[in-house]
Amino acid sequence: MTTEEEFKNGQVLLIDKPLTWTSFQAVNKLRWAIRQAFSIKKIKVGHAGTLDPLATGLLVICTGKMTKQINTFQGQEKEYTGTFVLGSTTPSFDLETEIDETFSTEHISEELIHKTTDQFIGKIEQFPPLFSAIKKDGKRLYEFARAGEKVEIKSRQVEITEFEITSIKGVELRFRVACSKGTYIRSLAHDFGKALNSGAHLSELRRTRIGDFKVESAMTPEVFIENLPSK
Repeated sequence: MTTEEEFKNGQVLLIDKPLTWTSFQAVNKLRWAIRQAFSIKKIKVGHAGTLDPLATGLLVICTGKMTKQINTFQGQEKEYTGTFVLGSTTPSFDLETEIDETFSTEHISEELIHKTTDQFIGKIEQFPPLFSAIKKDGKRLYEFARAGEKVEIKSRQVEITEFEITSIKGVELRFRVACSKGTYIRSLAHDFGKALNSGAHLSELRRTRIGDFKVESAMTPEVFIENLPSK
């Protein structure tokens, strides 16, 4: 069992973030639980890379002096699995918003799907989704989007080292991606649909790895809290 001193000196906690939770909520929940368990007023707790509420999987959470390593962990390669749905798009590129356009998928073959992944391997230019937390002129992009305001977004260079379609069931494509910091899988879904001359959006996302940290070694917030000392 981890002691108060060990949490203050610095721990790296591997948490499997539940669906609908924000990364901020996960950090707050753990910070509150640690404070309660040891009756302490303050302790530093932060995460190394945001996951959207509709994504699950690995969240690396640092406590105490290990929070100084957050930027190092954030810069490491990440791996994701999930599902793209062909033939329709949404403004947020995922299921946060409703479908706004539909497209034909009759021309898409399994061969074309697998061949198209090649276009996205290596260094690519990518536009972040309008529904994202990136700041422009002091405001988050999603604030502009929700207000219906148009805003110019610049592309950024990201690197995809691995991209494979692991199964195809009708218009649902299961995938695995290994990529650099700053890569938006929602944008990859959107751009992949475009490359197929059809729309696509992300319907499911799970982060499975950050650097050498794997989700198989992670625990849910509930299990972490259960393992803390009780008063």
